[in-house]
Amino acid sequence: MAGHDAGSQHQFTGMAKYFNSYTITGRRNYVLATYASLAAIFLFFKLKPKKQPAVTEK
Repeated sequence: MAGHDAGSQHQFTGMAKYFNSYTITGRRNYVLATYASLAAIFLFFKLKPKKQPAVTEK
């Protein structure tokens, strides 16, 4: 039978409901989380204030 087998359905709970490798939505969420974390790291280092040398009196 070429149909959807109800017996092989996975019932996910908790974080596995949103991040899993069995469903397209779960895989998409992994990709989005990866892109978001890379963007956050990039913005952190891009927007971090630059260190200025200490001013000393002569």
